[in-house]
Amino acid sequence: MRRRLIVSAALVAALCLPGRSLAAEPSAANLAQQALADCEAGRQTTNRAERERHFDRGRELATRAVALDDRSADAHFSLFCNQGEAMRLDGESISDVIGLRSLMRELDRTIELKPDHAGALSAKGTFLVRLPRLLGGDVERGEAMLRRVITLDPTAVTARIGLARVCEYRGRRDEGIEYARRALQFAKELGRADRVAEAQAMLAELGAPY
Repeated sequence: MRRRLIVSAALVAALCLPGRSLAAEPSAANLAQQALADCEAGRQTTNRAERERHFDRGRELATRAVALDDRSADAHFSLFCNQGEAMRLDGESISDVIGLRSLMRELDRTIELKPDHAGALSAKGTFLVRLPRLLGGDVERGEAMLRRVITLDPTAVTARIGLARVCEYRGRRDEGIEYARRALQFAKELGRADRVAEAQAMLAELGAPY
């Protein structure tokens, strides 16, 4: 009986010590993973309220992850992902210059920490291809990044859509159609309905059937 009392008292004392809790605090890696999951879930639903809820929660988790570990590439990328998707809830726009600069900072930090981060390179390359030069656009540099992405990730969808856009810009329609068709193929294989729609839109823009 006395032994049980001693053990119980020790447990109570341990639980009352500063900094001790029944549940361990989540790590930056775990928070970043959860934030990326929210970003992906938001992308996959068509309900606006659900999308907004996922992106808001993802931003909060990603912000906590960055605060815990500023050297986590995934933390910065998860923040970019949720911020970027939240910005285009009601359609894409380049009018929010401050928002765009914030996104680019997170992408640049991700690439600084992990130079071969395919997702960040794909996003940065797409921005460079699509933005006007006044806002930092650079088609040549963006194209180089996107070509690097497809060597890192042979099934990359977004990078191929970006390259199709570059080909359209350069008047290489047939090459652009091939990139867009491959993007559509991989998007279907990966079950990415959102990317399927983007690839189909690119093919329509190129005047090709899908």
